[in-house]
This record gives sequence, structure tokens and C-alpha cells, in this order.
Amino acid sequence: MTDYKNLIDGKMVDNGEWLDVLNPANEQVVGRVPACGKDELDRAVAAARRAFKDWRKTSQEERQKVVQGIAAAIKDNADELFRLLTTEQGKPHAQAQQEIYGAAGLAAAQSTLTLDDVVNQDDDQRLSRTRRVPVGVVGGIVPWNFPVMMAIQKIVPALVAGCTIVLKPSPFTPLTTLRIAELIKDVVPAGTVNIITGEDHLGPIITEHPDIDKITFTGSTATGKKIMEGASGDLKRITLELGGNDASIVLPDADVEKVAEQLFWSSFSNAGQVCIAAKRVYIHKDIYDDLSKAIAEYAKSVVVGDGSHQGTGVGPIQNKKQYDRVLELIQDAKDNGYKFLTGGDKDPSGTGYYVPITILDNPPEDARIVAEEQFGPVMPLLKFDSIDEVIERANNSEYGLAGAVWTKDTDKGVEIAEQLETGTVWINEFMHLSPFSPFGGHKQSGFGAEYGVDGLKEFTYPQVITVKRDAVV
Repeated sequence: MTDYKNLIDGKMVDNGEWLDVLNPANEQVVGRVPACGKDELDRAVAAARRAFKDWRKTSQEERQKVVQGIAAAIKDNADELFRLLTTEQGKPHAQAQQEIYGAAGLAAAQSTLTLDDVVNQDDDQRLSRTRRVPVGVVGGIVPWNFPVMMAIQKIVPALVAGCTIVLKPSPFTPLTTLRIAELIKDVVPAGTVNIITGEDHLGPIITEHPDIDKITFTGSTATGKKIMEGASGDLKRITLELGGNDASIVLPDADVEKVAEQLFWSSFSNAGQVCIAAKRVYIHKDIYDDLSKAIAEYAKSVVVGDGSHQGTGVGPIQNKKQYDRVLELIQDAKDNGYKFLTGGDKDPSGTGYYVPITILDNPPEDARIVAEEQFGPVMPLLKFDSIDEVIERANNSEYGLAGAVWTKDTDKGVEIAEQLETGTVWINEFMHLSPFSPFGGHKQSGFGAEYGVDGLKEFTYPQVITVKRDAVV
């Protein structure tokens, strides 16, 4: 077992108080991290505030070079990092590799983003332009499902925009992020990136801290509402990427054999612990029986187990709290007599937070397993008759993060996509996010955007400078 330290003001430090981190595959302690509170947060914020004075003045080229150094550090150490990620998060090695290399790629890509001045007026009377200026010290709060990707998703645009950041990883998955902190300690100027760990009570202290200017958070809608409330005291800027109950719509012309595997992984990647996973799959009645059977058959070929073991396709739920919630939803479905195509029963023996691949056969629309975000390896399949009907059912949710349409007729797919009340819609694919395209939710799935120029702007204020050309002074 290794003790991991925090990054504050360019140094790896601890406070002598520790939190245990468990491997969800076997419930064994695999590392310890500092249990920080207000004192450590104050030191990190003070370091970020000092560093901001110089960092905000650096050129775009300097910032890009630093971010490219972060990308290189992650990529060069990817083998070590992905194995550590599996150990603390549970996802299979192949999916952990995707996250680590994806984080490096995201950093490299976003280092190329720029926020150019916009000329509003240029004539004989005046020159007016809008420039973007960094908002200041950012507080970043990261979840446990994609801890490395989400950390980079917050650190990189903050730095590119000229901000400094204090980042809090989830107490369930802080190890890989702190190892990355060690690797980039001498890459980033002291104080520009600070990473501290602590229990959930540290989050509200970050949100309300008077010297933090912006909060960027990924997590549940319920917590997002609390953050929005906490940040309102001094009108902090906020970006919230929250929950989703994403609908996939499969039209009758879809190729059953080809789409079955893709639909399976759109729901079960990372054991279903993905905000943009397909959590409601609507299948046209003409192909419902064939496609539901094909998905259930494919599920039998996928191994649920320890993510570090070769051949594992679906790992454990990351933590006990979420594990219990998923089991509760499954039990509710059993209590209500809903039909299961696969799963429904957990193995009572052994350790680890394993939930069997669970697929339900056309439960009612108001079932908890349909109406709530499962965030686990559970897929309700739902039958529909008409396009108008399925659009109404898909939109009947407090969430609006993402969705997908599966059809050979891409024009029809786009027509349906334009009627869905979500921030992102895919046609014939799933979970594709571009570093250059904005990503954010509608309704209660979020506030603001990440990725692309739109996401970068979230870390800035617009400032308009106007010069009167014929002024007499």
C-alpha cells in the first residue's frame, strides 16, 4: 500500500491525517491520501491566487507549452497510470487505457484552442473590441467514474484561459490523479495547479470559499443544485455537468445483428457508470423481439469480474453506496414483477461490488428503473409504435444530457435528433465527444458547457475596450 501526497504550491505534501482508498473488485485498501480540511484548502487557494498574478500575464504560447507538457507526462506514463486507475476505479484495463490516453489526447487537443479578440466596430469614430480575460482562481470538483478524464477536463481549459486551479478528486478515486500530480509537479509553474484530497465535506467549503472565483463540477444533479446554491453567495461563475437519463431510439430499419453489440456497450461501458450512457433504449415494435433477444444473447458473452483480469468486459460498481443503490433499483423492479431478460440476482458469495448484467423487458414508463438514472449495469428495453410517441417519451424527463438515434435513414435520424431536448445527440454511434465541440446538458443535466471554444469561454469574462478616435482631451 502506498501513501499519496497532495500538490500544493509546487510541492507534494501531506498533513499526517489519512483516508483509505479501496479496490472495488476486492474491497481491499490499496492506498492512502491526505484527509484535508479548511486549513489545507486555504493554503492551496492562497498559492493559486499568488500564481494567478503572473500566470494571467503569460502568452498563449507559454500556456500551450505547459499544457502540452501535461499531455506528454500522462502519455509517457500511461502503462503505470492505467493499471493504477483500474485498481482504484474498477474498470477493465482496456477501458482504463482508453481513459488515460484519452486524457492525454484531450490535453494536447485543447492546448491548441485560442480565444481571439472580436472587433465590434472599426470606423472613423471608434475602435471597439471584445477580449476574453481569465476569471481567476478555479475550484474543480471531480467524480469517481472517470476521475482522470474529468480532472484534465477541468485543469486544461483553466490553464489555457489563464486561470489557476484547486482541484478536489473524489475520495473514492484520488490515486491516479495524485500520481499525475507528481508527474506534472515540475511541468506546471508552482501554484497554478493544486490538487487536494478530502471527504465530501470539503466540497461545500470549496464552493463557498471567498477567494475562489469559479466552480466547475461534474456529478449528480442533486449535488449540482447544492453547489449552485453555495456559489450564489458571491456570484461565483459555475459550470455544472450533471446527471442524465439518456434515451436511445432504434428505428425499424436498423440492422439487428449489427446494432445489438453497439447498443449493449452504449449502456454497459464502465459498468454503466457513464453520464451519457444509454439508460433507456426504445426499440420499434417491428424489431423489438429480435433485437432484445440479440442484445440478451450478446450479454452472455461478456464477463463480469475484476478489471485487472484478462477477458473482463464489465467491472464492479466503484463504491458501496452506488452498489447498494443499483441493487435497490433492481429489487424494486423484481418487487413490481417486471420481466428480466438477463440478470436480476447478485452472487451472494465473495467480495467486490459486482452487479450482474441486467436487462429488463419492456417495463412501464413510470418504473423507477426507467424514470431514474441507474448509473450501473442495468438496461431497460422499451417498445414503441410511432415516431411522435417515442419523441414524447424520450423528452419526458427532468434530464437532457445526451441521446442517440439508430437508423439507416440518416436524414430521418437528424429529423428526430432535432426534436430531442438534449445537449448532444448521436446518429448511429454513442459517447463520441470531440475536444473541439461543446458538451453540456439541457434542463437539469447541467449549466454551461465544456470542451471546445465554448467550454474555454466558461473560464473567462468578456471585456470590451473602446477607443474614441476623434476625442478631444
